[in-house]
Amino acid sequence: MKILVGMSGGVDSSVTALLLKQQGHEVIGATMAIWGDRGVKEQLKDKLPKRHGACFGPDEKEDIEGARKIAEEIGIPFYVFDCAKQYEEIVLDNFKKEYLSGHTPNPCIWCNSLIKFDVLPRLAKANGIDFDKFATGHYAGVNVREDGRYILRRGLNPQKDQSYFLYRLKQEQLANIYLPLGDKTKEEIREIATANGLSVAEKPDSQDFYYGDYNELLGVEEKEGNIVNLDGKILGTHKGIWNYTIGQRKGVGVSSTEPLYVLELRKDTNEVVIGPKDKAMKDTLKASDLNWIIEPSQNEFRAQAKIRSTQQPVDVSVKVEGENIEVKFDDMQKSIAIGQSVVLYDNDLVLGGGVITEVL
Repeated sequence: MKILVGMSGGVDSSVTALLLKQQGHEVIGATMAIWGDRGVKEQLKDKLPKRHGACFGPDEKEDIEGARKIAEEIGIPFYVFDCAKQYEEIVLDNFKKEYLSGHTPNPCIWCNSLIKFDVLPRLAKANGIDFDKFATGHYAGVNVREDGRYILRRGLNPQKDQSYFLYRLKQEQLANIYLPLGDKTKEEIREIATANGLSVAEKPDSQDFYYGDYNELLGVEEKEGNIVNLDGKILGTHKGIWNYTIGQRKGVGVSSTEPLYVLELRKDTNEVVIGPKDKAMKDTLKASDLNWIIEPSQNEFRAQAKIRSTQQPVDVSVKVEGENIEVKFDDMQKSIAIGQSVVLYDNDLVLGGGVITEVL
């Protein structure tokens, strides 16, 4: 089989390409360039220090050259495709809009479904590269049922499972991808890289989509407002609600005898609402912009859910209300944030999910 592998220069995608070649496939490496040199990035490119550990930053050229080096070590052809325009229009514009609205978006989810698993393979095809499957180093798995529907599974290693980031993939995308690391652990991957002499065997994992101050990407002026408690009492001031996230404790900027957490970000009144930990605990949310990998057969059902990538799935009750869902957790959850995604599971199967629009 001819397989195009999305390579980032990290150990996971490098071992993916290596394993597929060892299995006898014809492997082609591809990397997407997303930093570009337009807009805010043009203003920042000579000011930001180069610090590795993020997907998006001015050190991208070094990462691309690292991926090229690995492709040479493995002995496969390698191509770079410019996806910067699409990344800016789809991922960064959404990121900016959501943050300025007081929401907490997850750019990696949008990048995976709309750029990495869509724009990148389409650009490869458009440039005459023929391949049967597109593979990445995500810790998740894809299978096909007897009825022909493709399903997404959690990665075997709970600590490294990345299915949360892939819940928005459509059937046509799942049908054309290959995720060979779903049944492996990170330790196994590093051992394979070491045993085969890959230079990235001990390279640290990426930690975030951007390593700098998010204000550098938002490109907006300060907008002073009040920090208030739940009763509306003014406790301090802030310089922009986008500088805060739901559940944040450190750096709130208000002195108190007890820890205070960010509870709400009010765009209309430009207020940051803070309060004690118990007020940050909620058990119900609503979500829209749904994507179902396995369509629900009932309007009410039991499942497990994650509201952040690092969380282990917890038990919930789900109500489908037209184009929306209401998810009620069996146990109270801390810091449910509007703009993040809730992803639903049936044990190791990903059912689907949506973007959180309301916390009750």
